[in-house]
Amino acid sequence: MFLIVGLGNPGRDYEHTRHNVGFDAIDKLAEKLDVNVSKIKFKGLYGETFFNGEKIILLKPSTFMNLSGESLIEAASFFNIPEEKIIVIYDDVDIDVGRIRIRPSGSDGGHNGMKNIIYHLQSINFPRIRIGIGKPKKDMVNHVLGRFTKDEQEIMDKIIDIAADAAIEIVKNGVQSSMNKYNPVNLSQKYE
Repeated sequence: MFLIVGLGNPGRDYEHTRHNVGFDAIDKLAEKLDVNVSKIKFKGLYGETFFNGEKIILLKPSTFMNLSGESLIEAASFFNIPEEKIIVIYDDVDIDVGRIRIRPSGSDGGHNGMKNIIYHLQSINFPRIRIGIGKPKKDMVNHVLGRFTKDEQEIMDKIIDIAADAAIEIVKNGVQSSMNKYNPVNLSQKYE
């Protein structure tokens, strides 16, 4: 069984902002796996399906970004999912738009949602897919809560699709296979 969690902020004001690419990736995964992420539980919205012989839970925490761990730990505890089967998808300002980074473990990298998840899990040993949203030119808060330019959005639509495929690859063949396949992808080169 896998728990795949996309990080973001609930509400229309935050839809499709840079900080919500984790939610966007869960929506794309739900589309690919033909599952409805609309059940309300675990301080979030979730859906469940079977894929490749594995039960998969998709979760979008409704706690706001900085408390994402509260939602994740409730779902992980309820379904008794070990940390190595929890995949977290979220935004990263240190990665260029058009790139993703898959890792089997790691620190929070200064991301408040990840800080809270690590605090609640008491571990850094869970796979994550970081989606690049680019460095802020000025204010960090305005950057992460802002929207992508038209050109960036075209790239993001493709990279979110790739992030969803990367999560599916982890379920099918493991983190290393997903890293080998998707970490080299660089869609930003086309727009430089």
